[in-house]
Amino acid sequence: MLQPRKTKFRKQQKGKMKGNAHRGDQLAFGSFGIKSLEQAWLTGRQIEAARQAVTRHMKREGQIWIKIFPDKPVTKKPAEVRMGKGKGAPEYFVARVTPGRILFEADGVPLEVAKEALRLAAQKLPVITKFVVRRDYAE
Repeated sequence: MLQPRKTKFRKQQKGKMKGNAHRGDQLAFGSFGIKSLEQAWLTGRQIEAARQAVTRHMKREGQIWIKIFPDKPVTKKPAEVRMGKGKGAPEYFVARVTPGRILFEADGVPLEVAKEALRLAAQKLPVITKFVVRRDYAE
């Protein structure tokens, strides 16, 4: 499961997720990718499940890049605990995703294989995504 080795602070505030992505909104490494069309927090487990789906369908051929990393701690209080007494302990980590952000990239496989692999990955994620192809891609 993806999570940082060490963080500067154990706990973080929720924050706001306004606007569209301006960084990581273009394909950088691969010829194919999936782009988020809405905003959400993606957990390390969701990202790992999507990665496994892509790897299995591509039969470990080609290459994939995960363009997001869960670095934000989310805290949770135990069940049936009364209000107050401070913030809960960190439970898991999330990656903030805004519309336009490239989540996964793939290369080294035919278009149909990449399209199906990334479709399977998108099913594992709680955001609506769009399949994108590099502009200068030629079969």
